[in-house]
Amino acid sequence: MKRSKINSLIRDSIEFFDAMGFKLPPWAHWKPEDWEGKSGIVRAIVDTMLGWDLTDFGSGDFESKGLILFTLRNGDYSNPENSKCYAEKIMVVGEEQVTPYHFHWHKMEDIINRGGGNLVIELHASDRSEMLSQEPVVVRVDSIKRTIAPGGKVILTPGESICLEPYMYHCFYGEKGRGKVLVGEVSAVNDDTADNRFLEVNGRFPKIEEDEKPLHLLVNDYRNWL
Repeated sequence: MKRSKINSLIRDSIEFFDAMGFKLPPWAHWKPEDWEGKSGIVRAIVDTMLGWDLTDFGSGDFESKGLILFTLRNGDYSNPENSKCYAEKIMVVGEEQVTPYHFHWHKMEDIINRGGGNLVIELHASDRSEMLSQEPVVVRVDSIKRTIAPGGKVILTPGESICLEPYMYHCFYGEKGRGKVLVGEVSAVNDDTADNRFLEVNGRFPKIEEDEKPLHLLVNDYRNWL
């Protein structure tokens, strides 16, 4: 992806967050130069991959298959200095913009529609070979149990949430005609380097064409800039 495209998407996301009344921490608005000389005090941000994150899942078509998010808090079980056992993200999901089928081996998460349009979540159980199972899926929507047919959909309206357990395949996207969705995630510790099992091979972090200076750093920029 071109850096200019990434910058534009971040600007649009900040505008959407503001319109929805969701405020990011002050450091979310730092320019690259604002990080200079702060490597000692921002180590927890870097190590737990907090901040701006964007992917097109290797599709080359972000609008149809992609996700932009900001990780607000996270922990690291291997580091006593980052001993949080929970994580939180805020995401912008466009109409029919797909985050493809995947599950997590370890992470349990609540996906929350914080406002805007409706969020469609498709669900599958996984079998012993970690492929799609044809067994029904039992989930809890706002703590109320539901049984969903394999590949069935749960539509979350603003204020609703769903609990996704480990090994539960899910994909999601905004419902057509309803507008962008402000999506929250509250979960156990998040590890995007080792706890994502995608049904199909997908690229997690985009290759970036540096056609202009970064507006704000992505989580995968930190190592090169600090």
